[in-house]
Amino acid sequence: MPITCPIDFHPLSTEEFATLDYTVMAHAFSSQRDLGSLADEIIYQSDFFERLDGSGFNVAREVPVLVRFESFSKTYKLDLVVNDMAVYELKTVAELTKEHLGQLLNYLLLLDIERGKLVNFRPNSVDSKFVNSPLSGSSRRCFSTTKERYHGPQSLVDLIEALLSDWGTGLELPLYQQAIVHLLGGREQESVKLPMNRRGRELGNQRFHLVTADSAFRLTAFSKFPRGYSSQLSRLLRASPLDALHWINIDYHEVTMTTIQR
Repeated sequence: MPITCPIDFHPLSTEEFATLDYTVMAHAFSSQRDLGSLADEIIYQSDFFERLDGSGFNVAREVPVLVRFESFSKTYKLDLVVNDMAVYELKTVAELTKEHLGQLLNYLLLLDIERGKLVNFRPNSVDSKFVNSPLSGSSRRCFSTTKERYHGPQSLVDLIEALLSDWGTGLELPLYQQAIVHLLGGREQESVKLPMNRRGRELGNQRFHLVTADSAFRLTAFSKFPRGYSSQLSRLLRASPLDALHWINIDYHEVTMTTIQR
């Protein structure tokens, strides 16, 4: 199995999650009332766990989620799982952002479960947000590949398609990037910094993820292509010593591969 977790999650409807969450969140508010809003995340996690466990919930913390593809592997940790059904991710930040929502969504997609919740203990009153998964795992594995403007090695196309067929689309880009870099040759590829210049004037070194000695790849996850993005890639390429950039955009149901050349 490409994605494994020691917990076999039970399906949870919106209504069931709301009922469970009402009681769970009472303990979150009690924790902050006793500890205040300035403790570290690990302190709230420990206290929250103890309160839930002492109230009869089946609760697990730091639950591993192992993601594998060929020789690549990465392990994520879920902060809290309640009753083998509900995932809670805990934060101590000024405010919850789309990056925090994206982190929890990534977990939900990996586990093929529908909903989870972010809980932030830093504000004066506990803040929280429900996060819902938009697509099932089987749906995310149904995608088409557009490559009419791609002129790179077929091996990169094969790798992308095999990886997405295994994991599905929609996951966080750093996960795909780490896997691709690893399978293309490892960390020496990831850390390549190439000299940049404008009209012969040296500007410093820019990091690229190489596909071949004279080409690199760039990942995005646009549902709608931003105006002028291809032009921006062309400008970046012109300042580099590379001959081509392979732009890979991973949307939920369509993967677009485009080669930007000098």
